[in-house]
Amino acid sequence: MRPLYVAATGQHVGKTTSTLGLVNIVNDLGYSVGYCKPVGQEHLNIGGQLIDKDVTLFAQSLGFPIEGKLHSPVVIAKGVTKKYIDNPEQFHFREAIQKSAAVLQDRHDIVIYEGTGHPGVGAVADISNAEVAKMLNAGVLMIAEGGIGSTIDELVLSISQFKLYNVPILGIIVNKVLPEKSEQVAHYVGKKLKTMDLDLLGVLPFDKRMSFPLMETVKRAVAGRCIVNDNKLDNRIEDIVAGSLVDIREFSSFKNILLVVSAKRLEDAISKVKSVAELKNLSKSPLSGIILTGDGSHTYLEGASLKNEYILKHNIPVVTTALDTYGSVIKISRIEVKINTRTPWKTQRAIELINENVNVGSILQKLELL
Repeated sequence: MRPLYVAATGQHVGKTTSTLGLVNIVNDLGYSVGYCKPVGQEHLNIGGQLIDKDVTLFAQSLGFPIEGKLHSPVVIAKGVTKKYIDNPEQFHFREAIQKSAAVLQDRHDIVIYEGTGHPGVGAVADISNAEVAKMLNAGVLMIAEGGIGSTIDELVLSISQFKLYNVPILGIIVNKVLPEKSEQVAHYVGKKLKTMDLDLLGVLPFDKRMSFPLMETVKRAVAGRCIVNDNKLDNRIEDIVAGSLVDIREFSSFKNILLVVSAKRLEDAISKVKSVAELKNLSKSPLSGIILTGDGSHTYLEGASLKNEYILKHNIPVVTTALDTYGSVIKISRIEVKINTRTPWKTQRAIELINENVNVGSILQKLELL
């Protein structure tokens, strides 16, 4: 079977999530599925191996031991692009990808490759997504973000890169579509794609749960420091309430809430949270974390939080930041959340979304026919 290359019109449109759902579903159908991120950027050092961070997620999900040369053959780390332009003969990126592909494609029934960023990423080192897909003799599944006009415009631009290399496009998945717009998007995007001889293979609804960050992610966004219960930074955040607005009318849900409050208003805010919890007969605290804002004077903040019995009783992680409350909320609202090994509920939801909304059988059939 021809390999599958999952590409996208840009960053943060759901490429990793879609790929994760696909590899698990195809694996469950009885195929031996291989995974590879041919060109990586954000990376980790695991056992002396420099690998793209997405590889760890797929290794955990599929249960394979990570082999850097196979699953992440090229990592474009900081400074590599300038070195490549100066002395391209010192690098052997294409050979590394081809060696990886030869082993994986011999080992598995199907190999699913995950691209990087938009189609042109990697071109500076002559390994753009389009060039790599051509090298691998893969069929491309393109992921775009929900909409109609802008989605089609981005698809036309992205697909043109693959057409330059005569790479076959299997079809399109439109992701993060507002549920009430799904029928319109399916109709109009599908109709336009037909005029381009392309198939719309799925429309995935926007699922708010996929955008929930962890407390650890929030901590990084506000450049904060955890001073209490740092073992609870895996807590998920589903809603934000500012300390000055703690009122039952401000709670859209009553679990996994992040309280953002100045240190001086902490005690008052906690009292209001306790009142809301009692009114709703909650068995546990609705708070998943607290951001204490202020002037960066951590001495006062630590004293305020450590003496609070409610925080200690409910094991609520507390992070301090020099940002004020408004600045903190803005930073948190701009977080781009990626699926990772610490969010198993997102992996399961990714599988469900693909299974419920994508014609996986058609994708496999197209790969057989190419």
